[in-house]
Amino acid sequence: MDDIAVPAKFQELVRTRAQALVNDSTRPADAKGIELTPVRRRIDDEGYHYQYVDVMFDRAARTATLTVRAPEGDQPGTPEAIHAMGDQWWPLAIARGLDDAILMLRLNELELGLWLLKTAGSAEAVLECDAVMLEHRNDWLVRETIGLLRRTFARLDVSSRSMYAIVEPGSCFAGLLFELALAADRSYMLALPEEEGDAPKIAVDEMNFGLLPGVNGRARLETRFDGNARAMAAAIEAKGKLLGPNEALDFGLITVAPDDLDWEDEIRVAIEERAALSPDALTGMEASLRFPGDETMETKIFGRLSAWQNWVFIRPNSTGEHGALKLFGTGSKARFNWERV
Repeated sequence: MDDIAVPAKFQELVRTRAQALVNDSTRPADAKGIELTPVRRRIDDEGYHYQYVDVMFDRAARTATLTVRAPEGDQPGTPEAIHAMGDQWWPLAIARGLDDAILMLRLNELELGLWLLKTAGSAEAVLECDAVMLEHRNDWLVRETIGLLRRTFARLDVSSRSMYAIVEPGSCFAGLLFELALAADRSYMLALPEEEGDAPKIAVDEMNFGLLPGVNGRARLETRFDGNARAMAAAIEAKGKLLGPNEALDFGLITVAPDDLDWEDEIRVAIEERAALSPDALTGMEASLRFPGDETMETKIFGRLSAWQNWVFIRPNSTGEHGALKLFGTGSKARFNWERV
């Protein structure tokens, strides 16, 4: 096939646009890139294991528990130190590990219809790392890392699985890791008497107010409050503070805060309830509820078309021989295909 001739005027337009992007870039002309080594993933019968991310399977309960760990030890505080650390820098390492884990689960573990999102480690360490990224966000590597984190968390928004965030003692849902709780369909936070002892804490910071937008182009906090200016103002006022269960519930940052007497039963019932129901119908409803408020092209595609016009109500789990609608009122129990997510 002959080469397609490109008009000279169009070529000049492309060159002009490319040069404008170069001129606007904050990356120094002599900047040196970093090597992205292959993601280190270990797979066994229990799950997937990465440097800062673990995925544990419970096939009987049809759940996968994703745990993201906070940074340990001294973390770099300058662009030079970040560049020297390369792909071992904590924010970059968790973004790559979590991204890989999400894609592995999506493709290979269709029957695990409920993802339990957990964190472990020091909330203060996460907030300190966020502060470094915010201070040096114009550095090219920091900027690209924030972009990768944004894309990785956005994968959760459009994953056809139910997601619960579990906030328990030892958790570090703070700053960028609080995005996991905001991306979840529900969040459960353990409330201990008078919020003493090992009661878990959460925290928001500047990372939660637009630097990591969801698929709908809005900050997840903004989506959560859906135009409630008073709630947003309260969240802004709480930036950087470690909040206990009662405060987090008052601010509207979590779904429910069971006390220690009800905690185990509350989580167990929530998991069993979800696992017993049709996976495709519920993920369809959750996809719609993840994007409230004003519509964008993305919410129309991922929240409406995928949820309601993707044949949810004429799938076998609904209207097949053993589907829920087919057997409704007969006294017989529906039999679902657990891979229909």
